[in-house]
Amino acid sequence: MQTRTLGSTGLDVTVVGVGTWQLGGEWGRDYTQADADPIFDAARDARINLIDTAECYGDHESERLIGNAIADDRDHWILATKFGHKFHGNMDRTEPREPKDVRQQLEESLQALRTDHVELLQYHSWGDEEFFRDDVLAELHKLKDEGKYLHLGNSVGSNTNAKQVAASRDRGIEFIQIIYNRLDRGPEQEVFDICQNQNLGVLARVPLASGYLTGKYAPGDEDKFTATDHRSRKDKSDVRAKLEEAQRITRDEVPDGVDMASWALAWCLKNDAVTTVIPGCKDAEQVRSNAAAAIKA
Repeated sequence: MQTRTLGSTGLDVTVVGVGTWQLGGEWGRDYTQADADPIFDAARDARINLIDTAECYGDHESERLIGNAIADDRDHWILATKFGHKFHGNMDRTEPREPKDVRQQLEESLQALRTDHVELLQYHSWGDEEFFRDDVLAELHKLKDEGKYLHLGNSVGSNTNAKQVAASRDRGIEFIQIIYNRLDRGPEQEVFDICQNQNLGVLARVPLASGYLTGKYAPGDEDKFTATDHRSRKDKSDVRAKLEEAQRITRDEVPDGVDMASWALAWCLKNDAVTTVIPGCKDAEQVRSNAAAAIKA
């Protein structure tokens, strides 16, 4: 498994990580520990070392499943989590964003993850006005001084938000997480240039475009997502347009005999600004398939 250095953090992360939103139950399936453990067993076997999660993937539920799964080899993993959203139910969240909330959420995350620190802590899709709050940043400095996280990042809400990304160095941010895939190339407009100029690591999220770049869906399938799958809430005409474009990409760009998902991940990794991709995975087989992209990159 290839690794790349994550910006100025000095951490060598595998070019393919494990995204874990699905463990919170908003992708049409509820997970038990018995369901989750094989995912991390497969990641371990593939020598993957990066796990990305969040406070609101369930009410710290994703973090709890991860914490139990990696308790015996915690030192192997680079853990990334986030702060700024409170889960109440399926796609039902509030945004507690006072300094005390940031502290409470991180402490709850650490408890769920069964660890005393995370390597990577991220703002979670904050608006500009909130993101630039100095009282929150001061609390983050305190938490870092207490050893509760090592490196600060920003999981940017809009993948063309150059304003926040440009402020990274001044606000002590060493890496960003952003949507980037073959169907959504927004960061190429400006954001990636800023990242390279500031030596920011980049975690590319949604690299398979919510599954539309896996080859599993075709135009017309936009009506097939269940009510508990967050994709059912998206505009169906937009989803259909993306599925039609994915179908064209498969025909015109993906070589014959090549797995589309692996191709799509490798496509992201060919951009020099991207450090790692963090695709979701519903089971161990998908982890192994995603890991194969490291060979093609």
